[in-house]
Amino acid sequence: MAVKEIISTDNAPQAIGTYSQAVKVDNTVYLSGQIPLVPATMEMVSDEFEPQVVQVFENMKAVCEAAGGSLADVVKLNIFMTDLSNFATVNEVMAKYFSQPYPARAALGVRALPKGSQVEMDGVMVL
Repeated sequence: MAVKEIISTDNAPQAIGTYSQAVKVDNTVYLSGQIPLVPATMEMVSDEFEPQVVQVFENMKAVCEAAGGSLADVVKLNIFMTDLSNFATVNEVMAKYFSQPYPARAALGVRALPKGSQVEMDGVMVL
């Protein structure tokens, strides 16, 4: 039976429900969804889309590092947006955090996200 290791860091928003920031099983880390909360205040970083995307990547980066990896180890990324017209902005910001080979990715339009966020991301990292 696989051993689950719970990943937690104060450098990313604390879980606001019945979940962990990430769970590591063997060399795979399952990253929970991150929204653009500032870890220190647990408040939204901004009402604007681009700063929200940046904060989400910063939060994900912190969880990856707490698990012993980095964003470069992410193999699958799921992006949820309340407005798919912001897709180009996601690509621009993502290019600052990732280099080739890029992770596999899905981008989905959703009606609403927690706390009124415009973007949420989750993913899978392999160490």
